[in-house]
Amino acid sequence: MSVNINEMPKIGFGLMRLPENDGVIDIEKVSKMADAYLEAGFNYFDTAYVYHGGNSEKAVKEAIVKRHPRESFTLATKLPAWFIHSEEDRDKVFNEQLERCGVDYFDYYLLHSIEDGNNYDTYVKYDCFNWGIQKKAEGKIRHFGFSYHGTPELLVKILDSHPEVEFVQIQLNYIDWDNSIVHSGELYKILAERNIPIIVMEPCKGGKLANLDEECSAILKNIRPDKSMASWAFRFVGSLPGVATILSGMSTEDQMADNMNTFKNFEPLTDEDKKAIDKVVEAMSRVELIGCTACKYCVEGCPAGISIPDVISAINTARKFPGDMRPQFFYNGLVDRYSHASDCIGCGQCEGVCPQHLPIIEILKEGVEKFEAKG
Repeated sequence: MSVNINEMPKIGFGLMRLPENDGVIDIEKVSKMADAYLEAGFNYFDTAYVYHGGNSEKAVKEAIVKRHPRESFTLATKLPAWFIHSEEDRDKVFNEQLERCGVDYFDYYLLHSIEDGNNYDTYVKYDCFNWGIQKKAEGKIRHFGFSYHGTPELLVKILDSHPEVEFVQIQLNYIDWDNSIVHSGELYKILAERNIPIIVMEPCKGGKLANLDEECSAILKNIRPDKSMASWAFRFVGSLPGVATILSGMSTEDQMADNMNTFKNFEPLTDEDKKAIDKVVEAMSRVELIGCTACKYCVEGCPAGISIPDVISAINTARKFPGDMRPQFFYNGLVDRYSHASDCIGCGQCEGVCPQHLPIIEILKEGVEKFEAKG
């Protein structure tokens, strides 16, 4: 049984950025959002072992599994390389995921965040590809694939070595299409040429394409004044052949309503729309920003306790708006709760897990210069 992209909803509910109350997932709000999503005719939920410190999978059980028939939704989760240190760990993590989610099987199961180096080497060392196929044979997995943050060359190597892979999840959006680090366009073309179904993550690049500056917003509003910036990002990805599902890390009911409206009344990009997006890419490229998607993989293992994505957000805002004091105010409030950028000990743990391959140690030095040198 292979993946049929025609049976999958174009918009998937990503459970990485769920609404919280005092740092705890708001189950009542998540339940309400899940109900609305299902009632609108969509059914793809995406979580992972590490999301919300492991609590995302538990939220799946409370907000979805306990409240809806199992056949009414499909569920995806992922095996994290950084928790696998033996072949026994594969089943240990997998069985914990089944228990957390309260299910007997996963509809889609992924090797999480494959990239050149440690993650890929770990999956090979512990034979995780064949393990996944075995889980499928046992009926514990319906469809097996992986999420990917590596080079085009490694992707080709994996697909040549593992023709059994049914789908691949990649970061894809219009600002990263020609990004020499993310490789969105190149990865898409490799998968499309092989007719491998594509699941898209970061279509709005961590919300950045949903919150464009005044110049870029005006370009798009001039053509479609009634459409949100997020809808443009989703329409760009949704217009590409071979895309099975587009994940959105929806954290508010308003975001969900807007996204569902985009896909219930989907309009592929016109030639005029494509030209407008080209103008936005050109405008955004004038300022070099740090390509952080706020996935927070770097935060959990930081020995200094630095909220790295928030520091990067402050730096990016300062780069875009020189002289604006808002980034400084934001940073001042940030270090009241977390460590200073200057507390970095240069261990490199963050750089080892960053899907975007960012030089975080150097970036934090920029944060020190921008926000701490002023006292």
